[in-house]
Amino acid sequence: MSYQKIENKKVLVTGGAGFIGSNLCEDLLQHNNKVVCLDNFSTGYRENIIPFLSNRNFRLIDGDIRNFVDCQTAVRGVDIVLHQAALGSVPRSLHDPATTNEVNITGFLNMLIAARDAKVKRFVYAASSSTYGDSENLPKVEEIIGKPLSPYAVTKYVNELYAHVFALNYGMEVIGLRYFNVYGRRQSPNGAYAAAIPKFVDQFRRYESPIINGDGTYSRDFTYIENVVQMNHLAATTDNKNALGQVFNTAVGDRTTLLDLTQLLKKYLSEYDSKIGEVEIKHGPNRAGDIPHSLASVEKAVTLLGYNPAFKLDAGLKEAVKWYMESEN
Repeated sequence: MSYQKIENKKVLVTGGAGFIGSNLCEDLLQHNNKVVCLDNFSTGYRENIIPFLSNRNFRLIDGDIRNFVDCQTAVRGVDIVLHQAALGSVPRSLHDPATTNEVNITGFLNMLIAARDAKVKRFVYAASSSTYGDSENLPKVEEIIGKPLSPYAVTKYVNELYAHVFALNYGMEVIGLRYFNVYGRRQSPNGAYAAAIPKFVDQFRRYESPIINGDGTYSRDFTYIENVVQMNHLAATTDNKNALGQVFNTAVGDRTTLLDLTQLLKKYLSEYDSKIGEVEIKHGPNRAGDIPHSLASVEKAVTLLGYNPAFKLDAGLKEAVKWYMESEN
C-alpha cells in the first residue's frame, strides 16, 4: 500500500539486529536510505542482518546504548533515529528488574541526550502497550493509562515521560509508538522469553503441545510487522505539528483470544503439514504481570498520521506462517 516513506536519509536503528529493528533496516535500505545499526546482540541476532552487511549503505556498530560514547558515535550525521533497542518481556523484567532498568531507562536517556547534542531532526521510539497497566478501559486510548504491573512497564512509561520532557525543554521532535503484541518474520522462537506466536509455531512444527497461560480467554491486539514498519515511516516523516511530542498506539484495533490465536495457527500450519492438525493444545497457570485484555484504539494514529493498518490478523498470520515454514528457522 502507498504511504509516506523515509527516503534518501541517514537513519539510525538502535536494536537493528532484533526482530523489529532488522525489518526496519531492510525496508529503509529498499528506499535509498543510509542505515546505521547499533546493537549489542543481547537479544538481536547477527543472522538477521547478514543480508545487509554487503550493502554499502549499511553500517553496523557493535555497541551498547548503556555506553554513552557508543550512542554518540551512532548518531553522528544522522537525520532520524528509530529507537528500538530495549530489553523486552514482562517475565524477564520480573526476574531481573535492575538490568531491564539499565537498558530501558539509562540506555534510552543516553540516546535522547546523544540525539539532542547531535541535532537529530526526528526521534521515533518504541513505546509499549504495557504502559496501560491496570487500566480496564477498552479500547485503550493514548490519554488514559493505569498503574504499571511490571518493572518492564515502569521503564517504558518512564521513556514516555523523558521523551515529553526533552520535547518540551529542548525542542526535539519526538514521537512514541506503543507497540501491541507485534509478530512476523524474523521473530525468534528461542529463549526463555520468546513471544507466544513464534514459540507456538515452533512447538507445533515439533508436534509438541503449545501451553496457553490460563484458560485462553485473555485477548490481545496482535499486530503484524508490516503495520509497525508503516507507523515508523509515518512518525518519522509527518509534517503534522500536532503529531510531534505525541505517543501513538501501533496496532490493528481488533483483539483475539489466545485460544482463537492458537487454533488459527494450527489451521494455517496444517496446510503445510497435516500432522500438525493432530497436536493437542494444553493450558497452564496464568502468568504474573499479565493483563487480561488488550485492545487498541488506532483513531489518533489514523487522524494525525494517516495510518491505515494493511494487515489484519488472518492476513498477517498467513504471512508469518509462510515465512516460518519456508525459512531455515
